[in-house]
Amino acid sequence: MKRILPYYLFFFPFALSAQTVVTIKIDGSINPVVADYIHEGIEKAHHESAACLIIYLNTPGGLVQSTRVIVGSIMESPVPVIVYVSPGGAHAGSAGVFIAMAAHIAAMAPGTNMGAAHPVGIGQQPDSIMNEKGVNDAAAFIRTIADKRSRNMQWAEDAVRRSVSITEKEALEKKVIDLIASSEQDLLLQLDGRRVGLNAATVTLHTKGARVMPYEMSFAERILNILSDPSISYILMLLGIYGIMFELYNPGAILPGIVGVIALILAFYSMHSLPISYAGLALIVFSIILFLLEIKIASHGLLAVGAVVSLLLGSMMLIRSDSSLEFVRISLAAIISSTVVSALFFLFIIGMGIKAQRRKVTTGLEAMAGAIANTMDTLDPTGTVMLQGEVWNAESMAGKINKGEKVVVKEMRNLKLYVEKANG
Repeated sequence: MKRILPYYLFFFPFALSAQTVVTIKIDGSINPVVADYIHEGIEKAHHESAACLIIYLNTPGGLVQSTRVIVGSIMESPVPVIVYVSPGGAHAGSAGVFIAMAAHIAAMAPGTNMGAAHPVGIGQQPDSIMNEKGVNDAAAFIRTIADKRSRNMQWAEDAVRRSVSITEKEALEKKVIDLIASSEQDLLLQLDGRRVGLNAATVTLHTKGARVMPYEMSFAERILNILSDPSISYILMLLGIYGIMFELYNPGAILPGIVGVIALILAFYSMHSLPISYAGLALIVFSIILFLLEIKIASHGLLAVGAVVSLLLGSMMLIRSDSSLEFVRISLAAIISSTVVSALFFLFIIGMGIKAQRRKVTTGLEAMAGAIANTMDTLDPTGTVMLQGEVWNAESMAGKINKGEKVVVKEMRNLKLYVEKANG
């Protein structure tokens, strides 16, 4: 027993560390919130003395800057980081390729794929020189990652330059990933006993039978992650502009102003990390001005057409990336629906409201002016008239008016109508 005790004390810390594995899930675009979440996940795994951190990855791509932050966090991680492209049907595109290649161990589930997306922004013609510089920089970046992790450098560069994609089986054959796992338990079994280079040391993973500890985004992070979507940011910006504009047109309404300011602040938060085109933003503001002018000026629809075209082009140009590798764009459905709703709202709802305000008053004292009445007796100069089925005292403002003639009401003072003889 005395001989066994020292060995037990020596291996006890390793046994404890093998009992916990921290997991996080990335399902969506890569943005600053996701970068912070992954960094927090690494710190959580380190704090829990976990055997490793497993990142479940399913992403179409995202911001290059956020991707660099994530790769840096993984490279400097004090615990092994495993990127697992999962579940079946998941995709690690564009930025996801960089993250998977940076992992200490990269794994994929059956029925998944990996590759660059190379999306092209809607309505944009990116500068060829700037695009080439971005691609060259990204190619060098991913070659560095692949070399560091002893992975297929040629495929990694092709994923950037030629936008190639690969299945999980092809990825394993070409040494892009380290293993294929059908489930979380299968992944933990295959990870057990693997040696991982961690900074200047080498550690052995003990994950068989490990306790899995999911680490979720906080409520605030989930909200901020949603707000980081370019389409959400775009809709919030429009709501903010409309809300403030309605408050200015109708001071004292309060609610439109409050909603507008909150929406604009949230939109500015969302846009601070997005590549915004100020030309696109100017076109959107100009379209709102044209819609308002269409309501007030008879342009036979020309201003309305200009407003729709300006809003459509501005929306397409609003998010403009300097690199074709970044997956950041506003949904075409959001652009079209927002343009149609804005046009209908300004041309019909707001237009009808302003026309109703300009319509001649038909009730009350103001409605008396210009009304036609019939004299019930001779006005010389006073008498009575019949107006809208009621008998009124009246006084002629222009000489004697005979009984039975039509008169025009000019004004009313002290419940007496002042009239003149109607022409014709």
